[in-house]
Amino acid sequence: MASRTETLEQGLARVREDLLADDRLVRAVASGRRRSATPDWRRVELRWVDLKAGRHLQVVRYDATQAHTSNHLAGDAAAAVVEDLLAEPFGNWTVETTAHLLSLRVTKKGDAALHTSARTLPAAGAAVAPDRGHDRAKERMLAEDDPLFAALGLADAQGRIKPSRMAKYRQVEDFLRILDRSVADARARGHLRKPTAEDPLRVVDLGCGNGYLTFAAHRFLTERRGLPVHLTGVDVKEQSRDHNAAVAAGLGIDASFVAGTIGEAVLAEAPDVVLALHACDTATDDALARAVDWEASLVLAAPCCHHDIAAQLRKADTPTPYTALVRDGILRERFADTLTDALRAQLLRSRGYRVDVMEFVDSAHTPRNTLLRAVRTGGVQPLTEYDDLVATWGIHPRLGELLGT
Repeated sequence: MASRTETLEQGLARVREDLLADDRLVRAVASGRRRSATPDWRRVELRWVDLKAGRHLQVVRYDATQAHTSNHLAGDAAAAVVEDLLAEPFGNWTVETTAHLLSLRVTKKGDAALHTSARTLPAAGAAVAPDRGHDRAKERMLAEDDPLFAALGLADAQGRIKPSRMAKYRQVEDFLRILDRSVADARARGHLRKPTAEDPLRVVDLGCGNGYLTFAAHRFLTERRGLPVHLTGVDVKEQSRDHNAAVAAGLGIDASFVAGTIGEAVLAEAPDVVLALHACDTATDDALARAVDWEASLVLAAPCCHHDIAAQLRKADTPTPYTALVRDGILRERFADTLTDALRAQLLRSRGYRVDVMEFVDSAHTPRNTLLRAVRTGGVQPLTEYDDLVATWGIHPRLGELLGT
């Protein structure tokens, strides 16, 4: 692998050359934002496809909720759309060609940090042929027939996801997409260390339950991304510990499981990545507090059942003029959900994390679809907004107490 720093203009010129090479481009992805600007799109993917009208550059642009696909004829039309995309303030470009992999990250100074490596061929002497088909089966993060799903009871003996478990499979897929982007972005920005076989990436799932997402995370990071990973699952139930240990042994997964509460779990080493997916009520606060204490590089937490703040709002005097927000039970619960997670995000930002509050899975599959993604950057924000919210509503957030705020 070769690494170097160039001017942004020089770096983007290398990206442009690969994007317009319809004979060798396999796939390209633009994502992230620069320090001083945000692109119009959350993510953009590019590849060349062969249509009846000839070869086109296919561009898939992602906003907050959906994908928008367009095709541009090779030549001036494709070149024009590439220029428009290169002008967007994306923080990262990843380009895969038949010959090499190129990664460009825009630094704080506005330069281009470039990493290139030779493409690993699938077999000795074999060529990498880009897929030019227009209508492709949707790319799965983990195939339905992966042995993992049969071991977890999601798939039948023929490797087909059971109809009754399809919603769980979709949840796994959505989670893995977020995990993939989050790990890749944190590594590209230098916020997550490079793991080795001797010192693998340490991932802990707090409140892992039966481990659907836990095992999927390990399987994806190791099998699809080639990262050495040691997994630890924590759950209060001994039954979950024994069940998960048996599944891990059967699949040959490097994992250990602990029976105990989130707040009291003892790990041999502090984790790099902390997962807390649908931990109930203040168990999410316990998980976030542990992550802060461990100084975890990446935290993915999907809160569930925000009873604590909702109960406090019922007892507290409602500040003027917000009575209508909490008068009716359903509105009070929804407001409590929003307030709780907003306060959690602010507390994490005050402890050196960059935090995104985002959709976890489509709300059609589960109403618990909020995810807090926190990356430890070292940048600290003041608690002014947090203090004002707490004082205004007369509440005492659990995470604030755990962090001594």
